[in-house]
Amino acid sequence: MDGTFTDQPNGLERCSPCTTCHSALGLRVKKQCIATSDTLCKPLEGFYCVHHTGHSCERAQEHKRCKPGQYISQNEYQIGNECCPKCLAGRRVKTHCTVDSSTSCLPCMTGTYTDKPNGLERCHHCTNCDSGSGLRIKTPCTVTSDTLCEPLEGFYCVHHTGHSCERAQEHKHCKPGQYISHNGTASTDTECSDCSSGTFSDGTFHSCQPHTRCYSLNLQLITAGTSAADAQCGEGSVNVGTAVGGAVAVIILIIGGGLLFWYLKKER
Repeated sequence: MDGTFTDQPNGLERCSPCTTCHSALGLRVKKQCIATSDTLCKPLEGFYCVHHTGHSCERAQEHKRCKPGQYISQNEYQIGNECCPKCLAGRRVKTHCTVDSSTSCLPCMTGTYTDKPNGLERCHHCTNCDSGSGLRIKTPCTVTSDTLCEPLEGFYCVHHTGHSCERAQEHKHCKPGQYISHNGTASTDTECSDCSSGTFSDGTFHSCQPHTRCYSLNLQLITAGTSAADAQCGEGSVNVGTAVGGAVAVIILIIGGGLLFWYLKKER
């Protein structure tokens, strides 16, 4: 008879009455009852099943409605009119939940990650620390966290995202005539300062050096010092004019002495 069924061979004197999907229980018909199978029920739109029997829902409850000032729980995500449980960090959604089943999740593959509970169908790709951007790996990527990057040696970060560096720049090189007043770090550039008068630096010194004083070393100044280079000293050279003058004076003295000796001897 209509409204009754038997779903297996039996010795019953009466067929079983078909189940009624009561809207008061938050239910609606999923599959109509026929002579060989009972009715299958599912939750009404906006409801979720709280008690199953086989493939049929026996009782459903209306989805909670967030109040003004509230938001959907961090453990759920919305897909259509359903609020589905999120997949854990390190996993992603294989199939979204339905009125009859929960969310199905899969682990992230190598080179991908999710760092928090999510309703994503694909894991995020791990960040590449590109040496062309002045970066290297600080912390490798895992299925639950992205790669963290840091500046290469001799570089400093110019753009951060959280605890990771996205772009780095090479430290400034001080020019000749300047000295390094502050070394560059992973987060700051090198600072340069000009040398004062009487000192010099080739740009690699951490302080300017005083020019060499040639005269204090009994040397002759060859090239005067600049802010970028030291003074150049050399051995003292003989003054030709002085030497010639001295030689002439000696000769005159010798000749004069000889003539005087000759004159005195003649007078005797």
